[in-house]
Amino acid sequence: MLLELRAENYAVIDHAVAGFGSGLNLLTGETGAGKSILIDALVLLLGGKASSDVVRFGADKAVVHCVFETTPGAEQILDDNGIDTAGDEILIRREVAANGKGRVFVNNQPATVAVLKQLAPEIALVHAQSETLTTFDAAQQRGLLDRFASLTTEYVAEAYERWRGLTAQIDELQNAEQDRLRQQDLWSFQAREIREASIEDAAEDERLETEKRVLANAEKLVTAATGAQELLYEGETSAESLLGGALRQVEDLARYDTRFEETVQQLKTAKASVEDAAGTLRSFAGEVSASPARLNEIEDRLAMLARLKRKYGATLAEVLVYGEEVSGKLSELENRDARLTELEGQRKAAAGAYMTAAGKLSGERTEAAKKLSKVAEKQINDLAMNAKFETRVEADKTEAGWTPHGWDKVDCLIATNPGEPMKPLTEIASGGEMSRVMLALKVAVEEGSAKSAKRKVALPRTLIFDEIDIGIGGRAAEAVGQKLKALSRAQQVICITHLPQIAAFGDQHFLIEKSEKSGRTHTGVRQMKREERVEEIARMLSGASLTDASRKHAEQMLAASV
Repeated sequence: MLLELRAENYAVIDHAVAGFGSGLNLLTGETGAGKSILIDALVLLLGGKASSDVVRFGADKAVVHCVFETTPGAEQILDDNGIDTAGDEILIRREVAANGKGRVFVNNQPATVAVLKQLAPEIALVHAQSETLTTFDAAQQRGLLDRFASLTTEYVAEAYERWRGLTAQIDELQNAEQDRLRQQDLWSFQAREIREASIEDAAEDERLETEKRVLANAEKLVTAATGAQELLYEGETSAESLLGGALRQVEDLARYDTRFEETVQQLKTAKASVEDAAGTLRSFAGEVSASPARLNEIEDRLAMLARLKRKYGATLAEVLVYGEEVSGKLSELENRDARLTELEGQRKAAAGAYMTAAGKLSGERTEAAKKLSKVAEKQINDLAMNAKFETRVEADKTEAGWTPHGWDKVDCLIATNPGEPMKPLTEIASGGEMSRVMLALKVAVEEGSAKSAKRKVALPRTLIFDEIDIGIGGRAAEAVGQKLKALSRAQQVICITHLPQIAAFGDQHFLIEKSEKSGRTHTGVRQMKREERVEEIARMLSGASLTDASRKHAEQMLAASV
């Protein structure tokens, strides 16, 4: 619900704050005091069109604030728009500069008017002659009917999303035929190029690089290996012969002194190592041969592998992985027709499921519409009207008419005078009539949904009515007050009224008053205590001249409205 509304330098308001509560919040005041200005300010906070005309003369900008209790739906909207939540409240601020520029903040974070318009249906619904934000559109009419019968669209929405998702997959496959053929040609070439390269393994290029270095330096390597082998083993003064001589000498020492036994073992190990090294060098020198043909073959192979790595991966391992991926994609493309057939079957089944769910919902709506028509017509005519009312459900069963809410279009039709044709509710000329009809509808819906054990469909938590009492009085005015009171038991209601019969039903009563200070007009708002309410209702009863009789009458009205 709306917790607080604040306006600064807005129209004739220099500074005004109203803290609203649950139940019925009534705003009264003399004609011209500026009651509707507060509603206009709230409409602005809910995404209404801004104009520099609202800036108080002499001020740089107008600023309006409000604080609403949050709802799960509102939190989701904020999250979708990247705006952090602020506990259990939503703080909205809008600034309109004298030059026409404006700024929007939600929870003290920069936002847009589009965000406010998304939030509006979730947190408040305004019905006023000056209303520019919300219209009673098809979605709201459908929502009222669903709430009246406590209908849920959850299963229809699930079936719709299933059908729509499969349709999108099929469209994507069918509409991308040219791209598919081009992609298939490219992937086929790539897969063939990698396959025909016959890569042995991920380390083939490293082995070839080593062999290339050997072949390119064969003569130098043979000379080095032969020379090293000569020094280690073959020469007259080779390391092996010198170590052998030293070993014999130390063995003689060890026969007399055991301290040299370890040295004997060390020399034997060194001699064996030299012999092993010489054998390795001898084998290497025998294997190396200068083969220009093999060298050319290796260079060609390395060039081909390098080309593959430039195209498909930094290493041969990545090239091999890419080849596997491309082969898999080709397999998927080749199975496209089979996949299309499979998806078509799934879509047909999903369409059948949707039609079953939507048909059931449509039948329930049709029955509920008959009941709502009767109940709402009675409620409307209790408010000093002589109207015919009908809730009409029309089903568009073609796929073009399918939505997550079903295939029904719900229209509220009314004839406000005998003999007139039924017209859409939105074409009512009088704002006062529109507000009274909306009040009657809301009461009818709340009473109907309260009789059902099913889960209720969420509606805006705050309802605002302006000019609801134009053209009525007496018993009809009292009926309006009673209906507002009944409606406020389920939702917060804010209403501007000129009639004492309605004002007496308020849970919170605010006085809008205008004064003159330093040659400027000032409009303020304040919540009244019971004694002040008696005076205000007495004023509304008798005009400027208050009498004991009017005060007594006001007391009686307040007592009777509890």
